[in-house]
Amino acid sequence: MPTKKQRQRETDAGLSKQRVVIEAVRLADREGVDGLSMRRLAGVLSAGAMSLYHYVANKDELLDAMIDTVFEEIELPPEGADWQSAMRRRAVSTRQVLARHPWAIGLMESRTSPGPANLRHREAVTACLRRAGFSVVMATHANWLLDSYVYGYALQEVSLPFDTADELADMAEEVFLPQLPPDEFPYLNESAVELVAAGYDPAEEFIFGLDLVLAALEPLRTSRL
Repeated sequence: MPTKKQRQRETDAGLSKQRVVIEAVRLADREGVDGLSMRRLAGVLSAGAMSLYHYVANKDELLDAMIDTVFEEIELPPEGADWQSAMRRRAVSTRQVLARHPWAIGLMESRTSPGPANLRHREAVTACLRRAGFSVVMATHANWLLDSYVYGYALQEVSLPFDTADELADMAEEVFLPQLPPDEFPYLNESAVELVAAGYDPAEEFIFGLDLVLAALEPLRTSRL
């Protein structure tokens, strides 16, 4: 009969860096990155805690690999498309990916040892903007502005107390409106009533704002700053 150590070695033999990272991402998706530890991850993998250090040297290296996995899921700006369409698709893809991995929002720009997918993504974005005519400085401005908008929206979206237009309508009628007597808050009351009647969908706000940002950047393509 195998000993405990022998059974542990057999379990550890099925490990790989890819499996460790994938399970870490799944764990963070379920419990948030604050609940992630090497010991907790080892328990999920049914592996010895020390065995994980054969694949990642420490938690920082693990986070680098996890963020690289997130970047791998984001659609790169397609070559051949006009810059606004390309950056629009990339922004929409980023929002969708961050909705699946909300723990990653605050870590996307924090890694000092970016992985290959992270670097490929940044190279593709910069190439798209430079080929469109943006100077190095303006391409940097555009990249910062777009990322700030997408990350900020994703952060706000994940904290909303509703997920759909129907849920918002129910909350407006049952929660918000009773707190907005028209004699005291006439404009807020009016907005709530009309938006519910119109079937307002807050998910549309992302594209509305994104298109404004892209339109504002267009005149800067020929700036030499």
